[in-house]
Amino acid sequence: MLPAYNAARTVQATVADIPPGTVDEIILIDDGSHDDTVRVARELGITVIVHPSNRGYGGSQKTAYQAALETGADVIVMLHPDYQYDPSLIPYFVGFIRRDVCDVMLGCRIRTRSEALKGGMPIIKYLVNRALTITANVVLGQNLGEFHSGFRVYRRSVLERVPFERNDDEFVFDFQFLTQAAALGFRLGDAPMPTRYFTEASSIGMREGVRYAAGVLATLARFLLHNGGLRSWELLTPK
Repeated sequence: MLPAYNAARTVQATVADIPPGTVDEIILIDDGSHDDTVRVARELGITVIVHPSNRGYGGSQKTAYQAALETGADVIVMLHPDYQYDPSLIPYFVGFIRRDVCDVMLGCRIRTRSEALKGGMPIIKYLVNRALTITANVVLGQNLGEFHSGFRVYRRSVLERVPFERNDDEFVFDFQFLTQAAALGFRLGDAPMPTRYFTEASSIGMREGVRYAAGVLATLARFLLHNGGLRSWELLTPK
């Protein structure tokens, strides 16, 4: 599943690096792009679902996961088509699901601080990533190297039980989803992958970043209230 917005310059390289025979179908969700994303994707021969107008990053994933469930997929890979994540690693991450080690797998770009920074991750994003990840691990009882990855692999049962349709339509969707999966008892894991920041790679701006960080902290606060029986939250009620 490729949630795309103005990814015309990178989607071809992304698809080309997916190892042959690794996936049964590639579905791109175009979220009202203003460039040639749709044309390029269709020329690649992959399935394309088009939002007539922009519905947000979370909105794209809602469409993507509904489509994945409708296809009958038993393992679903969500990958940003901006070539920031290495598609050639898909088989290894899927293996953790197939071998029943994890229900959710994430690509972690922060094996070491030096690798992350050498890969082009801005220092402020690195620091915020570390702070939010440490806080989330403590609150959710996890031990992930990174909660903010755009490379994710899910077992079908995760999408069937997590009420992702209730989540926000913006970037905090991703963190809400992981919070839901953890709250429902699914096994979360991650493995290292290269950090690749470059001009064409998508990256949220300062305003969106602040909103995302605030959304993460709000999600954790509501999780604690829900878990403590102080206030129920529909996002944590399974389908």
